[in-house]
Amino acid sequence: MARTDESGLTARQAPSTATTPPSDPPVAGAAGPGARMPRWLPRAMVLALALIAAFQFGSWAFHQVTSLLINILIAFFLALAIEPAVSRMASRGMRRGFATFLVFLGLAIATAGFVTLLGSMLAGQIIKMIEGFPEYLDSVINWVNATFHSHLRRVDIQEGLLHSDWLRKYAQNSAAGVLDVSAQVLGGLFRLLTVTLFSFYFAADGPRLRRALCSVLPPARQAEVLRAWEIAVDKTGGYLYSRGLMALVSGVAHYVLLQALGVPYAPVLGVWVGLVSQFIPTIGTYLAGALPMLIAFTVNPWYAVWVLIFVVVYQQFENYMLQPKLTSKTVDIHPAVAFGSVIAGTALLGAVGALIAIPAVATLQAFLGAYVKRYDVTDDPRVHGHPSRPSTPGLFTRVRRLWAQPAAAGTGAAADAGAGTAADASAPGADA
Repeated sequence: MARTDESGLTARQAPSTATTPPSDPPVAGAAGPGARMPRWLPRAMVLALALIAAFQFGSWAFHQVTSLLINILIAFFLALAIEPAVSRMASRGMRRGFATFLVFLGLAIATAGFVTLLGSMLAGQIIKMIEGFPEYLDSVINWVNATFHSHLRRVDIQEGLLHSDWLRKYAQNSAAGVLDVSAQVLGGLFRLLTVTLFSFYFAADGPRLRRALCSVLPPARQAEVLRAWEIAVDKTGGYLYSRGLMALVSGVAHYVLLQALGVPYAPVLGVWVGLVSQFIPTIGTYLAGALPMLIAFTVNPWYAVWVLIFVVVYQQFENYMLQPKLTSKTVDIHPAVAFGSVIAGTALLGAVGALIAIPAVATLQAFLGAYVKRYDVTDDPRVHGHPSRPSTPGLFTRVRRLWAQPAAAGTGAAADAGAGTAADASAPGADA
């Protein structure tokens, strides 16, 4: 029977235990079987989720109030435009709020009168067009029959139009779109009311708003803010002055044309063309020219063609001659910069951006001009567009020089010969 003492068992197991490599000490930060989550990780995850939620909420809120911010921007520039008149009335002892009310009342009366007169004119012309539509249709049918040797009749055309599927679908779509049009009209009225209220507050409480803004800034910054505000008022007023002057010129020019053609309501149409073409960006020119063409068509179809030609020609004259000169004098901005700012404003804010782009860029340019250091320009020919070294003469110049060289050589030889003969004659032995 074998021995089973503990010393022998330990001696036999010792070599096998000695061959096992020692385990490495645990590395700091390594996740072992019983390791716990770092204390900073939950807080970091909560902070990241909170930042994402705040960004999403801010983006949603910004998109919700974008229309309100645009209305406030329009109201601010409108307040800047009427502030010179309000300040002039307030300097004479009138309360600023009452002066602002009088300015807005005058604008409202002028707008209401113009819209009423324009609406009555349109209503009368639409009734006249409806009454004269059979005659216009007969003249068109007669021209088509005489030109293309067809046999069209007005009765057949009217019955075809009345029983056509296109007219039925158009009537159904128009009836269904009445609610949409009503909603858009109500939305436009609410937006107009919002802009009017904000612009009234900005103009009436302009000094208080400036004091509130300057109260949170150091004195040096206060001077900069007040200077920027003054520049904005000046540039906005200059922009509206230039637009008003161009509207006057455009209205008078179109009035003269319409009066010469005998188109009715020529004064109202002239005012319409002047205001719409200048104060409605992008599509204002087309809207302004469409109404006079329509009214001229009721008098004579060829008159509408003449009006179209005049509108196109005058638009080119205004874009390339009148507008650059007026803009450079009143707003002090380069025509190319003005054109680019209108395009950028349209891309950012649509029609509103196109309307306020020029005064905003002019204000920014004038404000930054005080902080841009300028130096004296060197007297270099390249500054004036001249080359720095003499240019190579052209082919015509070189041929002319070559042509002139033989004549000059012949003239020089004759002069030398004449001088020699005179010398010989004056010699002492010439008489002998």
